[in-house]
Amino acid sequence: MAKNLGKNKWALFLIILAGMVVGSFIGHLLREVDYLSWLDYGMNFALGNTHGSNIVTLDLGALIVHFGFRLKITIGSVIGTIISIIIYKKL
Repeated sequence: MAKNLGKNKWALFLIILAGMVVGSFIGHLLREVDYLSWLDYGMNFALGNTHGSNIVTLDLGALIVHFGFRLKITIGSVIGTIISIIIYKKL
């Protein structure tokens, strides 16, 4: 019985994550350039509010746990994700 030698799903996840981070970073760096400022345009999705306050708190007396999650999807991160998927398919 042959072991599945297909592409690794974790590698795909990490490459997509790296593409999102790099694309978002490039969009953030170019936000001051007039004709490339659209790369930083996006939306925030958050657990709590988008500014980081009002997060969910679980107070168990001796242990207090704060939960928070914020994701900003920009055009740069979407382009980075698409490029990372294309790179993964070429490997």
